[in-house]
Amino acid sequence: MASFTLFVNNQPRSVEADPDTPLLWILRDELGLTGTKFGCGKGLCGACTVHQNGQPIRSCLTPVTTVGKSKITTIEGLSATGTHPVQIAWIEMDVPQCGYCQSGQIMSAASLLAQKKNPTDADIDAAMAGNLCRCGTYVRIRKAIKLAAQKTGKG
Repeated sequence: MASFTLFVNNQPRSVEADPDTPLLWILRDELGLTGTKFGCGKGLCGACTVHQNGQPIRSCLTPVTTVGKSKITTIEGLSATGTHPVQIAWIEMDVPQCGYCQSGQIMSAASLLAQKKNPTDADIDAAMAGNLCRCGTYVRIRKAIKLAAQKTGKG
């Protein structure tokens, strides 16, 4: 076991963990941030997506030792009140069905919009390619991303 101080959702958080522990399990089991989901455990489905210094990463593949002083943002840290433009657009476009993949989808979409103010369909496809939705809500996801871009006044 080793001690780690992580900067999660704008707060320093101290944890004791095996250095090989994936960030996903630190977030869920040690810090109680259960919005980030376990999907495949191989970084293929995107359910575990969080931001590391604003970039989407797969927390199931990220050992806690590699996090260092970087800034980690989970779905809980995207907006304390659920009012991030992507979250609002998700509700307005009625994106979720089962909802399991949605936190990862939202985190990838938020990162895309932080980088591209008016993404094209190709931009959206590229940014979201690593996020799988078993319910097949891809058309609504694209519409929600475009709506979120408009809501931020950047699209």
